[in-house]
Formats: sequence, C-alpha cells, structure tokens
Amino acid sequence: MADLSTDVRYIKGIGEQRAKALSKLGITTLRDLISWFPRRYEDRTQARRIADLVPGEAACVAAMIASPPTVSHIRRGLDLVKVRAVDDSGVLDVTFFNQTWLKNQLVQGGTYIFYGKAEGNLLRKTMVSPVVEREGRREFTGRIVPIYPLTAGVSQLILSRSIRQGLDDCADILPDVLPDEVRQAHHLCRVEYAYENIHFPESPEALDLARRRLAFEELFLFIIGLKRLRSRREVVRVAPCGAVDMEAFYKALPFTLTAAQRRCVEEALSDMRSGTPMNRLCQGDVGSGKTMVAAACVYFCVKNGRQAALMAPTEILVQQHYAGLAPLLETLGIRCALLTGSTPLKMKRSISAQLAEGEIDFAIGTHALISEGVAYRDLGLVVTDEQHRFGVAQRADLAAKGAHPHILVMSATPIPRTLALILYGDLDVSVIDQLPPGRQPIETYAVPGSYHQRVYSFIRKLAAEGRQAYIVCPMVEENDELPDERKAVTAYAKKLQSEIFPDLRVAFVHGKMKPKEKESVMAAFAAHETDILVSTTVIEVGVDVPNAAVMVIENAERFGLSQLHQLRGRVGRGKHQSYCILISDNQNEETRQRLKVMTKTADGFKIAEEDLRLRGPGDFFGQRQHGLPGLKIADIGCDTQLLKEAQQAAEALLERDPELTTCPAAAERVTELFTQRANALN
Repeated sequence: MADLSTDVRYIKGIGEQRAKALSKLGITTLRDLISWFPRRYEDRTQARRIADLVPGEAACVAAMIASPPTVSHIRRGLDLVKVRAVDDSGVLDVTFFNQTWLKNQLVQGGTYIFYGKAEGNLLRKTMVSPVVEREGRREFTGRIVPIYPLTAGVSQLILSRSIRQGLDDCADILPDVLPDEVRQAHHLCRVEYAYENIHFPESPEALDLARRRLAFEELFLFIIGLKRLRSRREVVRVAPCGAVDMEAFYKALPFTLTAAQRRCVEEALSDMRSGTPMNRLCQGDVGSGKTMVAAACVYFCVKNGRQAALMAPTEILVQQHYAGLAPLLETLGIRCALLTGSTPLKMKRSISAQLAEGEIDFAIGTHALISEGVAYRDLGLVVTDEQHRFGVAQRADLAAKGAHPHILVMSATPIPRTLALILYGDLDVSVIDQLPPGRQPIETYAVPGSYHQRVYSFIRKLAAEGRQAYIVCPMVEENDELPDERKAVTAYAKKLQSEIFPDLRVAFVHGKMKPKEKESVMAAFAAHETDILVSTTVIEVGVDVPNAAVMVIENAERFGLSQLHQLRGRVGRGKHQSYCILISDNQNEETRQRLKVMTKTADGFKIAEEDLRLRGPGDFFGQRQHGLPGLKIADIGCDTQLLKEAQQAAEALLERDPELTTCPAAAERVTELFTQRANALN
C-alpha cells in the first residue's frame, strides 16, 4: 500500500516519463500530487443550445455530429480537422488544430459535449479547438472542472488523471491532522471529503466546504509551527552586548537620522543587549534608510569586539553597499572588506585569512560570504538585504559561520503588519515609516494605450536632457500557455530601437538571462552607456541609478499594487524630478480604482494595505522565498476570520498539550513543514 511519501513514479498510470514532467512542478511524492491545488475552476455543468451561444463567451453545448469530419493538410506542422455539429436550434462549425486523431473519434450521428469560446454571428456559430467528449462521459464537461498551474510537458488532462489516480491510491491512508474536537467546534468537513472535493467538486457548496477545511488546516499548522519556532528561539542564551556610546556614529553621518530610523536602531540594539539572539526584520519603503539602521548595528557589534557581515543578492548591490558604507565605517576605525564571486582568488584567500584572524571587522558580499573556505573569528551580526531574494538556506549558512549571531533582515517590500507577522512569524518587526526630508515625490500618471506616442515623446525630451528611462513589460500568460518573458521583452526592445528611438541606446534584461549577463546590462545602464532599459520585473529589486527619471509600466493592470510601487521606487533616487507612467487599456472599475491608489499616494504601507484588501497576499506569497512554508490554499487577505479561528484553536491546543502528544499526526506534519526553517535556527 502507498503512503504519502511514495514517489509518484510508483503510482499506477504515472511512470518514469510523466514523473519527470511532474517534477518540474515540484511534484515528487504522493502528498505533493494531491496537494497540487487548482488555481481556478470552470463551471461546465450547464449546456446551452447553439442558438444561445454568445460570441466571446466560453460555454458548453451538446450537439450531434452531422457529417463525417474532414482533415485538411495546410502546410508542414499544421493540419485542420473540421466538423459540423447541430442541435434543434442551429449549426456549429468546429475546427481543431493538429488533432488529426479526432477524425476517427468523432462519429457521425453521435452526440458530443463541446466546451470552448463561441465565435461567429447570429446565423453561423463557430468554435476553435474546444474541449470535446462523448455525452455522459463527464471527465471534462457536465461538472465543475479544476484548472491547474502547468509546466511544459504537463497538460490539464495529464495532471487531472494523475491526481485522480493519486486520490484513489491514498483514500484510506490520509491522516486527519485536526483533532476531532477542533474539527467539530469549527464545523469542518473530514479530510477525505476535502481532498476529493477540492479536486473533483460535486457542487459549488462542496467546493466551499473543502476549501474552508483545507485553508483552516493550513493556517492551524502554520501557527503551531510559528509558536514552536518562537519558543525554541527564546531558550537560546548568548552573552549580552555591552553599552556603546553611539554619539560618535551619529556625528559621523553627513545627515540626521529620522525619528523612525532612530527608533529602529534602538529596537535592534535592545535585542542585542538582551542575552538572546536578535531575529529582527527591518522593513521600510525604498529610500527610507534601512542601510543606515544596519550600519548602526554593525558599529555597535564591532565596538563590542565582534565581527559583522552583510549579504546582498547581486554584485552590483554589494558594490553599492560597499561604496556607501565602507568610507563611513572606516573613519570610525572599522576595517571593511568586499567579497564577491569575481574577487580574484589571491585576494579572496587574503580576505578569508584576515576574517579568520579577526583582522577584518565587517565583510560585505554576495553568496561568496558563505563559501566553504570563508571562516570568521567571531561573527556576531548577520545582515541580509532584500531577504526575499534569498532562500532561507543561505541565511542559515551565513548564520552558521558564527555561534548564534544576531540576525537583521532588511526588506524594501512594505508589508502590512498583520501579514508581516505571518510571513516573518519567527522575526520581530521594525518599521521605518518615514522618508528622509527633501526627497521629491515621484509624479505618477495612469493613462490608456492611446497615449503611447505622447509617452515616447516625453522619454525623448528627458533623454535630450541627459536622463534615462525604464520600460517594464509584464510576462503575458494566455490560456494554459507558459509565459515567454524573453520573447516579449526582446521583441519590444527591438521595435523601440528600430522604429521609435533609432538614435538612442536601447538595452533589455529579463529573468531567463544568466546572472552575469543581467548584471552586465544593469551595470551598463548605471554607467549611462544605455538610455532606455526594457525589462520584466527583474529590475524590481536592483541597483540605484540616480539618473533614471522615468518608469513606464506597460499593461499596468497585470501587476499588484505593491509590485507597481516597488518598480516605481527604481526612479526618484537622484536630484531630478522623476515620473512613473502606468499604461493600461483595461478600464474596468477595479483597475481604475487600483491604479488611482498609485497616483494618489507614495506611502508603501498604505499601498500594501490596499493591495491586501483588493487582491489578497498573492504579491507577498507569490515567488518570495521567505523561508517559511508557503500557503498553498489559504489567503490571508480573504481568510482573516478563518485565520482568527485557526489561531484561537492552535493556541488553545498548545496551552493544554504543548508537545502535541494527543495529536501525533499534527505534530508530524508541523515538523515536516518546518524542518528546513527549524534547522536554520538551530
């Protein structure tokens, strides 16, 4: 009999090849398979008559094949199967691309269900490549059909059939991690019913029950795990840092820290004096001065006789930090070093030896800081910048270079405090909610696509004044096709260079490039060797280019508000007035409302709260590697009441049974989910 850790290869009907394709989605075990939840559902329960089909709308239609299907060979790689279907209200002409096997499947006189987008007019209705199956089959029609996230080589059909097989294999072995009294008190369905109806819902009501149960379970386990992490953290004791006169540091600064920065510094120093390791998140808007908070902590740590390290995700960011921090700290007697992948081997060995001997106080670097040959005499403080770009393992590896060092995580993604407590539940949170005085607000405009020529003229005008521009394209995802960011960005950059700005220097950057290529393009833009940079959101976290004064975002409705705010933060970093232009032809009420928020406020926290209200936490939980188990089905933005219920239930259980001896299934699952995270804190 299978158990939930069984490799998907050994599940009936899957085999080696399909398992290989599923592994691209991160599906390697039976548990992974049944926990691959749909991203949306299509209601295919109601069939319309042909006459009632509305052009542009997807619908089911039951119709009889009126004549034998025909096959036309158009050219190499393109065959068309055409068939005419009828019901008592009209005629439907259906075309299939490259599905020649349907010629023998679709039988004249047989009744089939077609599901697809109708086109045509009142007299003649058509469908192109609809889903089709024999009437009464009910695999893809006649029910609520789940639509899953896909990857190359895995279709909806393959995934749906694999999940069906997986559920059949584990129907009798699904452990219920919720104690009976919790399940009954919160009116939750049984686990078998939940998994069956999240994938193959009997009705909309059954789907709601299933989703509520699985979301509650996820939040319940998550909260138990966080509480255990916190209690685990609190028992680690370290030698408290001694008092340091910080005035010398403050006087060395060429500006005065804001009250918010001073407050964050005090919160961090209080942690470092407490006798337990600091685990603090310092979050603040772009330009709010998080780096100076980190610099104060470095100064405090080094004056206590210990070493500090700051790790950032790219060489450009690291060099930027080094250029900003080393001159300041070296005047205060702190010996600094820069360590990256491109540091020459001889110099790297020298820096490593000096770190091991304690001759360098503060190392700033990339992943090179955690490479095998690098050791520290006494690493007392670890700072990570743009934490969501790192996996938790890298933060853990750097922390492992010392004996329970203090950890400060810097993030420029403003996150509402309620969500930050979930995302970073094992960290204390400091918020810099003030910008330094004198920063010019970025003028933000939301315009339709008809403004393109005016936008291009504006870019040309600024370029003539010596400014630079970013143009961001979203990745386009249609139906179940995978987005091709490379194609979108390169095609647009080529068009701009050849047709719009032949006299300016246009470059492009996208996520499929190798890290060295990306860094090279960004460095060239920072050095003003290019005028316009066309990009996907890979520039969302990046290098300071004070000369960049305009950010144009195409199809702005495709981005979350927090992401738009992050992108906008790439400009407005110099002395020039800067602009952000949001282009969108989608003018429905929700889009107008969202983009209006961007034009009205520059406060990242207000924007994040609004984003959470409008969209849920997708922006925060999307691709971020925050190091805690990701939520697969619960939505913090929408499930706030469920979160409260799960929190109360988890706290009540832990109060009466801290070791979870009465519910071993929950204890085991929490351990599985948090193993990586717990190891990071050991």
